[in-house]
Amino acid sequence: METLWAPWRMKYIREASDERCFFCEYLRQRRDARNLILRRGRTCFAILNRFPYNTGHLMVAPLAHKPTLHELGPEEMVELLDLARSMQSALDRFLKPHGYNLGVNLGRVAGAGVVGHVHLHLVPRWNGDTNFMPVVGGTKVMPMTLGESYRGLRRAMKTGGRRTDNRRRGHGR
Repeated sequence: METLWAPWRMKYIREASDERCFFCEYLRQRRDARNLILRRGRTCFAILNRFPYNTGHLMVAPLAHKPTLHELGPEEMVELLDLARSMQSALDRFLKPHGYNLGVNLGRVAGAGVVGHVHLHLVPRWNGDTNFMPVVGGTKVMPMTLGESYRGLRRAMKTGGRRTDNRRRGHGR
């Protein structure tokens, strides 16, 4: 079994607060570019992660403050996955990752930083993206700023089309 080390995340975990939901705060502020909100849908939205595991790491969440998947209605469930699929297509066009991690952390013990607002993580992955720097140096090298990621993803979202099969780009068998 391999281990994914993410020591830079400890700052986020220590600072996380049950009293504050930054998702809800950002949605109210309506400063989408500043808050890295990529898209607002009817029931869900997509936002870049300020503490990413990798370049392009984003989250998809319902607009309503709901703690678990059980509370989501059918329309929210469908839009959650549809928006994740749409964002994956934009990431494919912009960053051309070799694969993805997709996950939902429910509860603080499961790693949820925002406990009361369920969200899905979409993390682009590349061959060799976990190397000696995080393990030995305790440092993750991010090749792109959040602003560059935001602008690039917004451009990729405008180009449309779905391109989710990595084999079409020569990365598969």
